[in-house]
Amino acid sequence: MKSLTLKKQPVIVNKKAKYNFKIEKTYDAGIVLHGPEIKSIRLGKISIDNAYAHERNNDIWMQNAFIEYSDNDKSKNQSNRPRKLLLKRKEINKIKSEIVISGCTLIPLQVFFNNKGFAKIKLGLSKGRKLEDKREYKKQQDWKRQKARILKQ
Repeated sequence: MKSLTLKKQPVIVNKKAKYNFKIEKTYDAGIVLHGPEIKSIRLGKISIDNAYAHERNNDIWMQNAFIEYSDNDKSKNQSNRPRKLLLKRKEINKIKSEIVISGCTLIPLQVFFNNKGFAKIKLGLSKGRKLEDKREYKKQQDWKRQKARILKQ
């Protein structure tokens, strides 16, 4: 019997994150979901563009992640409610210390499903970029694209 191995394929990616923030470390966390939310995530109806995570009561919570419910599931659930993220205690303590010491922000980078089919979120411990840094990042990205075109020919 062959074993089936699935790859971590992202459902949704926060494209603005790498432009607006400099990512220092990444963490994978589970999400506590209710009702029709997992069905909506499987359909790709989640927005994490304005989302962020913070520490509250020794847990990590994600704010402003909008999940659009499908038409059949117009229940009283809040689509923009805070969601608890599942991390190990050592990771939570490490994240808390990084936020306090270096003033980092915890932002979601992508949502994906692991090998068991559970919804996971990749969090990035990051610092905001200034306008000059954003311009430099854009120049580097353009140069990488030009190099790829030149090497292709």
